[in-house]
Amino acid sequence: MLRARLLLAALAVQAAAAAGGKYSREANEEAKAAAAAAPPAEFRLVKLSQVWAKAQRLHLSAVKLAELHSDLKIQEKDELSWKKLKAEGLDEDGEKEAKLRRNLNVILAKYGMDGKKDAQLGDTNYVKDSLENDVLDDPRLEKLWNKAKTSGKFTDEELDKLWREFRHHKEKVQDYNILLETVSRTEDTHKNMISGLEEEEVPRKHDLLHQKHSELKEKLHSISQGFERLRRVTHQGYDHSSEFEEPRVIDLWDLAKSTNFTEKELESLREELKHFEAKVEKHHHYQKQLEISHQKMRHIEGMGDEEHLSRNKEKTAMLEEKTKELGYKVKKHLQDLSTRISRGLQHNEL
Repeated sequence: MLRARLLLAALAVQAAAAAGGKYSREANEEAKAAAAAAPPAEFRLVKLSQVWAKAQRLHLSAVKLAELHSDLKIQEKDELSWKKLKAEGLDEDGEKEAKLRRNLNVILAKYGMDGKKDAQLGDTNYVKDSLENDVLDDPRLEKLWNKAKTSGKFTDEELDKLWREFRHHKEKVQDYNILLETVSRTEDTHKNMISGLEEEEVPRKHDLLHQKHSELKEKLHSISQGFERLRRVTHQGYDHSSEFEEPRVIDLWDLAKSTNFTEKELESLREELKHFEAKVEKHHHYQKQLEISHQKMRHIEGMGDEEHLSRNKEKTAMLEEKTKELGYKVKKHLQDLSTRISRGLQHNEL
């Protein structure tokens, strides 16, 4: 009898184990199926995915989210390239890593995610989101902007364009301030380390500091020129005979003319800048269409028209993807142009 009971107990344990294995396999298969059905992650790097998730919780406007997405995609491309360089031992001094860290800080500051102030909520339209709610963080800029708004010199479209110039100037100042903090920290570290360095290492460290000071000087010069342009445009209105209108293109062209580029090289660059400006304008067009579509969707949601809402959601999703795609292309092209012109400036100093 005891033997029979032990046999029955062993059979029960085996059955339970078999059932458990079956359920485990089923659970694993379900988990795999769910993972396959889930949308792919927006970013390969965890920290960038975290920034993206935080931005969505902050309810940034559709346009700002699309712009942030493009900035993060460029950041991810640069960080993945750096990882390959690091694996090959090509960033021994950590300069490229420091620049990537600074670039990410600039992005966080740009969207109010650096902890210094609350990010701007985005329940307004593309133009008014900026014209009414954004802040310039500089009394001189605020004064100029208020003067421009009340002067009667500008159409709505020109005010939109002028505001982009003001925002671009604000971002340049943020970038400069972050670089200035980085250089100050580097100088302090440099002073502490210099006595412990090998003799042949000292000139290289000095060269790195000199390079950063040159970059600071270049950025400060660009800021000064940009402010003078804003002051001139605010007082006189737009000169419709000017060669370029987009603020980033104007900056690049001014820098290019201060290099030792030949006339042929400048002419080639001028044509490329015209193509770039057309690309930027196309991006702005899609940004506006995206915001209009979001406004329309909010209106339809209030009406309860499910079929109409479904069609609008599809259109909005398409516009979001197109805006992100164009934003990435614009930023990548800007990055390439900036690198090309910076090399010309460095050549001047040699």
